[in-house]
Amino acid sequence: MNEKGLEFYDRLVDALLEAGIQPFATLFHWDLPQTLQEQGGWVARGSVDAFAEYARAVGLRLGDRVRNWITHNEPWCVTVLGNQQGKHAPGVRDWHAALATSHHLLLSHGAAVRALRSIDHSFQVGIALNLVPAIPASPSEADRDATRHFDGSFNRWFLDPIHGRGYPEDILRDYETDGSLPPNWHSLVREGDLATIAETTDFLGINYYRRDVVRSKTMSPDLNAPRTVHLPPDDQLTTMGWEIYPEGMYDILHRVHVDYAPRCIYVTENGASFNDLPTTEGTVSDVNRINFLREHLWAAQRAIVAGVPLRGYFLWSLMDNFEWERGYDPRFGMVRVDYSTQERTLKQSALWYREVIRANSVER
Repeated sequence: MNEKGLEFYDRLVDALLEAGIQPFATLFHWDLPQTLQEQGGWVARGSVDAFAEYARAVGLRLGDRVRNWITHNEPWCVTVLGNQQGKHAPGVRDWHAALATSHHLLLSHGAAVRALRSIDHSFQVGIALNLVPAIPASPSEADRDATRHFDGSFNRWFLDPIHGRGYPEDILRDYETDGSLPPNWHSLVREGDLATIAETTDFLGINYYRRDVVRSKTMSPDLNAPRTVHLPPDDQLTTMGWEIYPEGMYDILHRVHVDYAPRCIYVTENGASFNDLPTTEGTVSDVNRINFLREHLWAAQRAIVAGVPLRGYFLWSLMDNFEWERGYDPRFGMVRVDYSTQERTLKQSALWYREVIRANSVER
């Protein structure tokens, strides 16, 4: 264990508490130690035990002050972007490695929940999933089936196991049919694994940014039904190329509540990237971000009224930062960072959000 790293988080936690901020600690946000990667990374089952040991060590060190724990952030990204598409570390393009990664990430989640609970049963422990509500681009059977597969491979592949349902049977059939299920899948998922993955948690974190309009990839567009759902033009998308769709916030919160009934839900990430350029006076007017946040907070409020046990909302992000393979170009922050001087400037959204927090309400 890296003592300097633990000392850093000691200081960070203390500073947060002194500022009246309750920390939610995320144990893994895609930064696997190189030593473990050289031993096979998340494809290797040994990473599960290493992660549980790490969770226990951090829990023992910070648990007197940190009460809320997130095991993994967005395991889909490590699975697909890291091990199938090769866009993120470790830069692998291997579908079988990706599926093994997904299983070991989920298994390590359950093992970490147990490790933390062995320290203090009153810890609040959960996981944060990036979820994308999806609709078919047309009423065609091909588009409806493509939407089912997208939802199953993107959302239900992680939601189902952690809620005790195992991996989605329809998606396993899809993978068997197209020959993409690893030949060792049934030996990879050992007896007792699914029970560990489904270890009871206290909350589910949902990261929501966009929906997906799904078009069949197996049917020619010329033969498929005409599109009835279209994405907005590029100038109405965020700089990540994402549609602004607040209704999707309500849709995914309500769907998860109805289908899975987690004890408690947090929106652990929500925000948008825009080109926020300072004026000659040095101010940053980001009205588009204010509008984005206002509408998404209203969608979250609608979900609460509908009975969703939504207990908190985390905005992404406080400051402009490094956005993985996109580099420093996307700007999600309420605080602009001049990367050459490190000067920070509060954007108008930061001043607006400060008043939202003070009032604990959002005017429409």
